Amino acid sequence: MLDHAAIAARIPHQGSMCLLVAALEWSETTIACRAVSHRDAANPLRAGGRLGAANGIEYAAQAMALHGSLLASAGEAPRQGYLTSVRGVSLHVARLDDLPGDLLVRAERLSGDGNHILYQFALEHEGRCLLEGRAAVVLDAASLSKENP
Repeated sequence: MLDHAAIAARIPHQGSMCLLVAALEWSETTIACRAVSHRDAANPLRAGGRLGAANGIEYAAQAMALHGSLLASAGEAPRQGYLTSVRGVSLHVARLDDLPGDLLVRAERLSGDGNHILYQFALEHEGRCLLEGRAAVVLDAASLSKENP
C-alpha cells in the first residue's frame, strides 16, 4: 500500500491537486486507490461550491498516472502521459462532494503499446458505481510529433 506522500512522489500532481490518499493494490493491468479529497471544501476542482461527478475522471486519470509510474522499471523515470480522450463515460450521480465515505478509484489497462494505452475506469462509493468509462492515454506526446513530422 502507498500513502499520499508516496503517491505525490510518483505523479506530477502536487499539493491539493494530488487527489488520491492511498494506493490499495496494483498489478500489471489494474490499480485500486482510495480518495477522501472529494469531501474537502478546499478541493481545487470544486466550482460553485460543489464537486460535480465528471471530476471523477481526474481521480481516475491520477490512478492511471500512478499505475504507469509503478510499472516503470527501477531507476527509470516514468514517462509523461496525456489523457487524449474519454469515451463511454456514464455518470450515475450528479456530484461527489455530498458522499460521506471514501471513494474507491479503479483503473484497468485494456490494451496498449509503447506510446498508447487504453484504460477502463470506475469510481465507487460504498459499493455503488458513481461513474465509469474508458480513457486513451498517449505517452511522451512531444516525442511522437518528432517521429511523425
